[in-house]
Amino acid sequence: MLPLSRMKSLLSPVLSRPTIMFVCRGYGVLSTFKNLNSAQTMNPMSKVSSFRCSTVQNHSQIRVLSSEASGSNSGSGSGEVHVIVGPMFAGKTTTLLKRIKSERSNGSFQANGVKNSLYLDETIKGLCFSGRVAEAVGILCCSGVQVEAETYSLVLQECIFRQAYKKGKRVHWQMITVGFVPNEYLTVKLLILYAKAGDLDTSHNIFDKLQFKSLVSWNAMIAGYVQKGMEEVGLSLYHDMKQKYVLPDQYTFSSVFRACASLAVLEQGKQAHALLIKSQISGNIVVNSALMDMYFKCSSPSDGYLVFSKSLERNVITWTALISGYGLNGRIKDVLESFHRMIDEGYRPNHVTFLAVLSACSHGGLVDRGKEYFSSMMRDYGLQPRGKHYAAIVDLLGRAGRLQEAHEFVKNSRCEEHPVLWGALLGACKIHGDIEMVKLAARNFFDLEPENAGKYVVLSNAYASFGLWNNVAEIRRLMKDSGVKKEPGYSMIEVQRQAHFFFMEHNAHEQTVEMYKLVKDMAGILKDAGDVQDLLS
Repeated sequence: MLPLSRMKSLLSPVLSRPTIMFVCRGYGVLSTFKNLNSAQTMNPMSKVSSFRCSTVQNHSQIRVLSSEASGSNSGSGSGEVHVIVGPMFAGKTTTLLKRIKSERSNGSFQANGVKNSLYLDETIKGLCFSGRVAEAVGILCCSGVQVEAETYSLVLQECIFRQAYKKGKRVHWQMITVGFVPNEYLTVKLLILYAKAGDLDTSHNIFDKLQFKSLVSWNAMIAGYVQKGMEEVGLSLYHDMKQKYVLPDQYTFSSVFRACASLAVLEQGKQAHALLIKSQISGNIVVNSALMDMYFKCSSPSDGYLVFSKSLERNVITWTALISGYGLNGRIKDVLESFHRMIDEGYRPNHVTFLAVLSACSHGGLVDRGKEYFSSMMRDYGLQPRGKHYAAIVDLLGRAGRLQEAHEFVKNSRCEEHPVLWGALLGACKIHGDIEMVKLAARNFFDLEPENAGKYVVLSNAYASFGLWNNVAEIRRLMKDSGVKKEPGYSMIEVQRQAHFFFMEHNAHEQTVEMYKLVKDMAGILKDAGDVQDLLS
């Protein structure tokens, strides 16, 4: 981090002098100039024939000038220039872009590379510090020259922080174009950029080429795979990291616990928890919340509560993890008690907290209390309900058999166009056997998001439950014609630290033959004992 005096020195030129800024529509380039006499260099392909000037009064006077280009391209509008004069923007950007545009045409920009590069560095840093990352990236990519590694690092960090991953990739492309070879630190920055952007092939390629794989690089890869839904790969990398004698930190454990929760591999989660304790890492709120979530999703609520009770720091995230965990395990009473205890201790619930409470009320058949909590969101906490909150109320009413009231609620809600509401109504109609309401909900459910593969399966199952086989055949034909494929469902079991997956209608497990033989033998033994009917008939 640069000292405050250095930051001020970079920012002060950016905010001190008036600037003339122009946009060349045909080239999509944002540029600025110090004075109007330089405006003729705006577009080297045409010359300015006239200016129009108008003024706008606010805190400072801003003059807007338009030029009309003459020449061969005048008809295309590529020479149209808009010039803005005002004190808000930087004088550094002004001179730099003027110099780049004028000097790149005759090659002198490259000839004075050292001087220009230093000036470019200061300008790009100033733009980054003032939050104008898009301009910084645009100037860098238009310059065609190398800048300092520190400047590249700052721009990449800002792109990562602001989730501007496409702009970060442009910076990488600029490095390659100008022949800049990033050092190890910058390479890790690029790895993080691609991992967060979900481009795991590129990030893993960068990772494999690292001479020294630091903890930061391991964490980036593990988190990238877990966030992408490839938890098995993330856990495999975690074990590889341990074999390389790289000690994990709280960021590692947070990703590992999340992966174990998604896969419901309790044994591996416990091993990671034991290592967390041995490492004497003071678990922060994020780690403790991920650990609680792992225990609850692995059907171990007592261990989840134990983690909560031993947490020295708590906030709304910790409480929400506890409430959601109880809801996942069907402990409705504990959900509501924890919710009120949270409020009594002075914590304000958020959208996720209320969603967990509403879902618990739905599964517990607490219609009146659920409606009261829904009203409390806006009335007491100023939280505007979202689509999933409305869907929870629809599910609440539907499970109670109040289908007409649920339908009216959907029509009068501000999220009527949200498919999840109609999906909840469809599920409720399927349970209570209302065929007319099923058709109505199915039509709206499908029309709002027809590209969703899961909807075809939901609709097909709904029609099949009422014996509407013509509708089932039509849904399957639509799936085939549209090329939509649904990922098969599967079950997973962990045996001796290894996860085994069993897919629907897919006998790819290496011990399938042995397992079927064992089931057949067990069924025969039970049949002989008179305990069961003929299971194999």
